[in-house]
Amino acid sequence: MTTAPADSTGTLAPEYGDKVIAVETAGSEPIPDAERHGSPLQLLWTWASPNIEFATVYIGVIAVLFFGLSFWQATGAIVLGTAFGAITQGFLSLDGPRFGVPQMVIGRFSFGFRGNILPSAANGLVAGVGWFAVNSVSAAFALNTLTGLRPLPSLLLVVVAEILIGFIGHNFVHTFEKYAFPALALIFLLAGVWTFKDADLTGGGTGGGIGGFLLAFSAAWGYAAGWNPYASDYSRYLPRTANKLRTVLYPAVGLFVSVTLVAVIGAASATLVAPEDATPTAAFTGHLPGWLGDLVLIAIILGAVSANALNVYSGAISITALGLDLPPWLSRSVLVVVSGIAGTAAAWASLSDAGAAYEAFLLVIAYWVAPWLGVVLVERRLRSGTPDAELAPRLTDRSFTNWPGLAALLTGVAVSVPLFSNQEDYVGYVPKHWPSFGDITPVVGFVLSAAVYAGLCAVRRPKSQPASSSSA
Repeated sequence: MTTAPADSTGTLAPEYGDKVIAVETAGSEPIPDAERHGSPLQLLWTWASPNIEFATVYIGVIAVLFFGLSFWQATGAIVLGTAFGAITQGFLSLDGPRFGVPQMVIGRFSFGFRGNILPSAANGLVAGVGWFAVNSVSAAFALNTLTGLRPLPSLLLVVVAEILIGFIGHNFVHTFEKYAFPALALIFLLAGVWTFKDADLTGGGTGGGIGGFLLAFSAAWGYAAGWNPYASDYSRYLPRTANKLRTVLYPAVGLFVSVTLVAVIGAASATLVAPEDATPTAAFTGHLPGWLGDLVLIAIILGAVSANALNVYSGAISITALGLDLPPWLSRSVLVVVSGIAGTAAAWASLSDAGAAYEAFLLVIAYWVAPWLGVVLVERRLRSGTPDAELAPRLTDRSFTNWPGLAALLTGVAVSVPLFSNQEDYVGYVPKHWPSFGDITPVVGFVLSAAVYAGLCAVRRPKSQPASSSSA
């Protein structure tokens, strides 16, 4: 466990504190009070900047082009799905100041110390490899369109910047997002105005129906809720006295407004005709004047770097949250590099068919995040009256078990995915026989896991025995 050194009074003295250009040494252990700093306001841009990027644009694009919705139907699905994910993002951020640990460590309340290994590993894979690959591909295409540099070298240039930011750590990530935010917001707002000027808002709508709406809703929810397993990663350095309302409000608003506006711009752009052989980024910027198209391409690159700074950072943090006895040299910063290399390999493999890969990825994220979220929210409600001093030791107690949480999570996935998923390679029983259902896998997974966990907890609450040894 890494802690700050003691000063002459015996209290912990700041070692990392609010330094920006300093490599963070903390992993998944609780952040000492002496290291706490910042205010909830920083969560506004930290959760807005990463979503002002092309991956968010593509949520609206696929809603119209792939799911067959009209512009207004797509907008409704985007607003509704994003709202659900943003609200939970705000409430989960509260546990950062309370316990000073990353979100996947908070998951030990719900799944026990060892049971939490499964969701932590899943998040490490999804964040550090899956999302890293998705965003790196969009940035590589933008750099290719802007400069003519081939996709592979474009990809390598982008990932170096992304890995470097995550390597330095928490404070540098927040600072980067702060200064990226106004540039990204201004450029995408200009692009949005131009897009709406040319768009056919009565267009789209090729017969998606309720099934298409549910697919778009699931994609938007999957995208927004995909940030939920990172929530307290970026609030854990806040002082315990941080204002609770603001700690909920700023991340929720930052996430909701950025995703909704950018995805709706994407839906509007999908009503425009693009050349058949255009890359996704070229198709989005093709109708813009040259100067604005170039600015948008720069913003797409900057937005992807903003998003992947969080993805690669939280992916590495999730690995440290496994609670394994890792060798000292395998620190958080080294894990950022390892995760980034794996994500780069995945991005390279998906360069040839990025659109289809992203559509499937958005839905698959929701397949596991929704059941995970169902368990986590029920557990949060159940422990709401328990003092923090009683709860905190469970986070480092290797003997703490909570099998109902893992059982509920696995039940939600095992039932919802085979019966309700609707993918190109696999169509579940329900959409196969009733296509109008679209894909309600996340909804079923969330409700079922939450209900199963609540039912099991009514019969048996988790117990913890005194730990012989503990470690974060």
